[in-house]
Amino acid sequence: MGWAGKIALAIVLLLGSLAIAGALYQQIETWGDARRSPEPGRLVNAGGLRLQINCNGTGRPTVVLDSGLGDLLPEWEGVQAGVAGFARVCSYDRAGYGDSDAGPMPRTSAQIATELHTALQGSGEQPPYILVGHSFGGYNVRVFAGKYPSEVAGIVLVDSPQEDQYKMLPAAWQKFSAALLQRYRKQADTAPFFVGLGIARLMLRSQGGVGRYDYLILQSKYLKARASELENIQSSAEEARSAGGIADKPLIVLTSGKTLGATSISGLNEQGAAQFERTWVQDLQPRLVRLSTRGKQIVVPDADHNIPAERPEAIIAAVREIYVAVAAH
Repeated sequence: MGWAGKIALAIVLLLGSLAIAGALYQQIETWGDARRSPEPGRLVNAGGLRLQINCNGTGRPTVVLDSGLGDLLPEWEGVQAGVAGFARVCSYDRAGYGDSDAGPMPRTSAQIATELHTALQGSGEQPPYILVGHSFGGYNVRVFAGKYPSEVAGIVLVDSPQEDQYKMLPAAWQKFSAALLQRYRKQADTAPFFVGLGIARLMLRSQGGVGRYDYLILQSKYLKARASELENIQSSAEEARSAGGIADKPLIVLTSGKTLGATSISGLNEQGAAQFERTWVQDLQPRLVRLSTRGKQIVVPDADHNIPAERPEAIIAAVREIYVAVAAH
């Protein structure tokens, strides 16, 4: 072997050693994180896959929490603690998220609702349910209610999308959404390299450290599920539309009161942001209210889109209101 061959072989061996070291680093650190901060709950059968579900509290009906796109069940920690004081409450990770198994593609609300229903059965939880859906989770709980209407007692929608928004919101917002999808796809496609070899973990550490549950998002299955949910979100929107309303069952629509601040990340100018706020608060969210003859909208003035983290008490109060109304019915 000549010098060129020896140098090439040395480079290959070095890269191979670095790859093995990176993979071992990722695996060992993930095991350590999981031991230090295990995700609450347990895995239950959801029909060919297992979903992580976390339930506590007592009483009927049971409250079921469905997260926004990209959010894990620990995001409900504050809400769940408050609701558990007066009701049985369950949060869960959709397929691909957290400790849940990866699920079949594409990830649409119809598939998600079916899996959730099977998981609730597998966990021994009994209907009726009060469904709480944050953001994308709003489509999921509406589809669930359409599939299993006799098992749903009421719904809380937390700053959830409405299916007409894709033609009504400003063009700049659509451009932002397309860019976000492109980023999510790229992260999912490169996950075996960046996540599997520990590079993403090292990048997080360089930016200030790895958070308590960040190990759960440093997974290929999570990045692929999140990208698929966003890529197919308009299909989920049409599934929610087809699910129809919930007749006279109680419905509360919680709407962010800080929409203008939240839209700053989308690159909207002042005029576009004002248009977004008017459309979201005064048109799209009221359309959700009309899904029930007993629907009402509550604007949460001091919270942006992430109401579960910023104003958990607003969600707790909405759930309690529906819980009391159902109990008295």
